[in-house]
Amino acid sequence: MTASMTEPRQIVLALGSNLGDRPANLQAGLDALAARPGLDLAAVSGVYQTRPVGGPQQPDYLNAVLLASSGLPAMRILRLCQAAEQAVGRDRSPQAERWGPRTLDIDLITCDGETSDAPELTLPHPRAHLRAFVLAPWHDVDPVATLPGHGPVADLLGQVGLDGVTLLPELSLRIEG
Repeated sequence: MTASMTEPRQIVLALGSNLGDRPANLQAGLDALAARPGLDLAAVSGVYQTRPVGGPQQPDYLNAVLLASSGLPAMRILRLCQAAEQAVGRDRSPQAERWGPRTLDIDLITCDGETSDAPELTLPHPRAHLRAFVLAPWHDVDPVATLPGHGPVADLLGQVGLDGVTLLPELSLRIEG
């Protein structure tokens, strides 16, 4: 991976929040990403309420998937996501509990087929194909999407099912700008 710009590529980001004002946290994360040069937000899914997977006992999440395009290298996109998380109060200190509750979590799911095994970034996301809280909103915003190395998102969603995943039609996120 290089630090220079490349041709714009499709990026898939998964957002989640289960602390504080969850809808406001998701919207603040979108707004923070929209304010960053080099990342063009294209579409956002509906908002889903989901049960936590792994980690300690914690409140339900709100989740959404964002489609964007960018010529930035994947590592730079990851840093933009982490900055957006920090802007909404995400605790990434060594004392923060792994898979614990958080104000905002943004995962880079795919970067137009790019692969990475770097310690800080695995692409495509190594557990996306198993997570209904990623697959359901992704399918919502892009019904013909394919997760590289795993197949069509619709098929993957059919395999994992929708147990614990509920669309909240009364909530919506907006892309500003």
